[in-house]
Amino acid sequence: MVVGTFTTDVDVLVIGSGPGGYVAAIRAAQLGKSVVVVDRAEVGGVCLNRGCIPSKALINAAHQYENMTHASEIGITAEGIKVDFTKVQEWKNSVVKKLTGGVAQLLKGNKVQVVQGDAFFVNESTVSVATENEASQYKFNHCIIATGSTPIELKAFKYGKRILSSTEALALPEIPKSLVVIGGGYIGIELGQTFAKFGTKVTVLEGSDTILPGFEKELSRFVSRNLKKINMEVVTEALAKESKATDSDVTVTYTVKGEEKQIAAEYVLVTVGRRPNTSDLGLESIGVKMNDKGYIDIDAQCKTSAANIYAIGDIVAGPALAHKASYEGKVAAEVIAGESSVIDYKAIPAVVFSDPEIASVGLSETEAKAQGLQVVTGKFNYAVNGRALTMNAGDGFVKLIGDKETGLLLGAQIVGPEASNLIAEMGLGIEMAATLEDIALTIHAHPTLGEIAMEAAEVALGHPIHSIVK
Repeated sequence: MVVGTFTTDVDVLVIGSGPGGYVAAIRAAQLGKSVVVVDRAEVGGVCLNRGCIPSKALINAAHQYENMTHASEIGITAEGIKVDFTKVQEWKNSVVKKLTGGVAQLLKGNKVQVVQGDAFFVNESTVSVATENEASQYKFNHCIIATGSTPIELKAFKYGKRILSSTEALALPEIPKSLVVIGGGYIGIELGQTFAKFGTKVTVLEGSDTILPGFEKELSRFVSRNLKKINMEVVTEALAKESKATDSDVTVTYTVKGEEKQIAAEYVLVTVGRRPNTSDLGLESIGVKMNDKGYIDIDAQCKTSAANIYAIGDIVAGPALAHKASYEGKVAAEVIAGESSVIDYKAIPAVVFSDPEIASVGLSETEAKAQGLQVVTGKFNYAVNGRALTMNAGDGFVKLIGDKETGLLLGAQIVGPEASNLIAEMGLGIEMAATLEDIALTIHAHPTLGEIAMEAAEVALGHPIHSIVK
C-alpha cells in the first residue's frame, strides 16, 4: 500500500542496474553527475543474477566433472567421482553473491543512490518509482533506460513446473534425467551441453538447418561433433508445436519436414530468444519511438527521440550482449557529460561458451565479401599447436580475415579451447587498425594458444612456418 509521495531532483536517473545500467551510473558519477539507479530486482541485472555468471559457473562445473571422468587418455583414471548438485548450486550462488555484492559496493563508492522499485514515466523529465510502501518521484535532467530483456515465452509452451526458461533451468535443485531444449542458439547449446555432461539425456529441437545459426557452419560443426560424443541429440528443421505436461514429465509434439513426432522428457527448456523490457515504462506517452518489436530507436550517441532520454543494452538494436550494454552505457554517460562519444560496433566480440568455445569479432569472410571487399584469409589449426596438444585439446582453429589490398585485419573467428579469451587480441587489432603483418610480427610466448593467431596471420601472408604452403 502506498502511503506517501516525495520528489527528488537528480542529474542522471538510470533505470536498470544490469551490466549496462550500473556501468552507465558509475561512469556518469565519475564525470561529476549526481546519479540514482532504479531497479525492480537485484543489483547486477539478469547477467549477474540469472544469466551470464550463473550459467558460466555451471558450465565450468560440468567441464571439471567431464575432465575428471574422462582423463584415461592421458593416463589418469579416477573412481568414485560423483556430483553433489546441491553443493554445485550453492557454489554457483556464492559466485553470484560475490559479484553482485561487489557491484553494490562500486555504486556506493561512487556515491550512486540505488532505489528498488518499479519505474514509470510521468512526463519527459519525471519518473515515478513505486515500492510496496511508498511512491516517490525523481525529476531528472537526463535519463538512461537500461531495463534489459526477458526470455520469450511460446504460446504452446507456457512456463511452469515442467516448462522452463533459462532462469528456472539455472536454479534447478537436481540434475534432470531428461531434457528437451527448444532452440539451438547459444543459450540452448550452452545449457543443454552443460546438463548433458552431468548425465542428462538432452534433445535439442532447432528450427533452422544447423545449431548456432548466427555463426558460420565451419565453426559450429566442431560443437556438433562434440554433442554427439556426449550422446546429445540434435534435431534440425524441427518445429515445436505443442506440449502436454504432467506432474512428472512433459510431452512435446513437433514436426520435421512435415512429419509429426513426439518426445517426452522430465523438463523442457525454451530458448528461442529474448524480448526487450519496454512495454510497461510509459514510453509511448512521452514520445519515445520504438519499432514493432519494442526496441527503442537511438542515434549514434544512444539518444532516443526524447532529447534528454537515452537507451542502451538489450532494449536497442543489436545483439543482446552484456559487454555491448556496458559499452553503450559508457557512451551515454559521456555524452550526457558533454563529451563527443559515439557508438562504434566494428570490434564487438560474440562468444558461445560451448565445448569447444566459439568466438568471433569483426567481419566474417562471408560478410566481407558481401560488402564487396577483396579479402585474404589465414587459418591455423589447434592440432598443430604445442600448447593445445599438451592440453589434450587439439580440436579447433583460428581464422583471420584481412583486406587483400591494405592488409588490414577485418575480422577473426575462433573455435577451440579459450576462444573466449583469445578473441580479445583480435578485437584490439581491429580497433587499432592493425594489419595481418602486425599480428604476425608480434612475438607471442611459446608454448601458448595465442601463437595460433600469429600462425594464422603468417598463413594469410603466404609464409607460414608450421604448415606447408600448397
